[in-house]
Amino acid sequence: MRSSAIAVSGLRKAYGDKVVLDGVGFDVAAGSIFSLLGPNGAGKTTTVNILTTLMKADAGTVRVAGHDVVTETKQVRAAIGVTGQFAAVDELLSGRENLRLVADLKRVRGAGRLVDRLLERFDLVESADKMAGTYSGGMRRKLDLAMTLVGNPQVIFLDEPTTGLDPRSRRTMWEIVRELVAEGTTIFLTTQYLEEADQLADRIAVLNQGRLVAQGTPEELKRQIPGTHARFRFADVHDLDAAARVLPGGTRDDEELTLRVPNDGESKSLLALLSRLDENAINAKEFSVHTPDLDDVFLALTDSTAGGTDTENTIKEKEAVAP
Repeated sequence: MRSSAIAVSGLRKAYGDKVVLDGVGFDVAAGSIFSLLGPNGAGKTTTVNILTTLMKADAGTVRVAGHDVVTETKQVRAAIGVTGQFAAVDELLSGRENLRLVADLKRVRGAGRLVDRLLERFDLVESADKMAGTYSGGMRRKLDLAMTLVGNPQVIFLDEPTTGLDPRSRRTMWEIVRELVAEGTTIFLTTQYLEEADQLADRIAVLNQGRLVAQGTPEELKRQIPGTHARFRFADVHDLDAAARVLPGGTRDDEELTLRVPNDGESKSLLALLSRLDENAINAKEFSVHTPDLDDVFLALTDSTAGGTDTENTIKEKEAVAP
């Protein structure tokens, strides 16, 4: 069993009578990708700020890379990397200079060799000596993540890392994230792209109005939402009529010649449906199983009014960065 890279228990943050985080707790296994989802104002940014030592909680405990974020702040900061929603690169410096600046600030030995390796890894060699202001959005995001890797952090926080990227650049970033995890890095991901969480995350937590309303693997969360069904398509209306009689409770579509039958998607129950068709000499031309996706999970578990006001913007104005 993998050890914990992040352990959070009873996390609470409030401003006056406005509770932003209400007893939040979760555990992130080392070398995994953990995704925190939630509507605007749910408390995602507040959670990330507390975990990265930029904000102090009112109550609860947080350990990152084995260190307490309150009593061992320096050790936590030395063990993490943070990539924000917007690329934090100096557009008046070249890509190489941006990386060298971070390496010098962190007093990394062999900075020149490290910079060369990162430029090569992120396919930025040809543009290394061009000003970052001339980079495309995808290149800036890759440079930003490369800068985060200076110092070899154990845990990386990615706050909406692919916002504004085209599909090709987004998939490139996904591959880079997967490579980092394969090397043992732990990724804490917040994203508004539910497909991104589905593709990348080992575990997902859904935050709504300051409370965690669900946790689990993407598949576990999907199974919590009703709507899984088996879909059969038949050659003609005769077969569709016959199937509807032997599989009661289904929803038919005469135009598409399909029958949707509620089902849990497990092999035993699916076999029972197929056996019933076979016993009645009914042949289905196509057969598939459909389960709710993360969009369905998100809509079912979060309050549609939660994003009306962004409490976290208010927090940023009120909360000073922790020393």
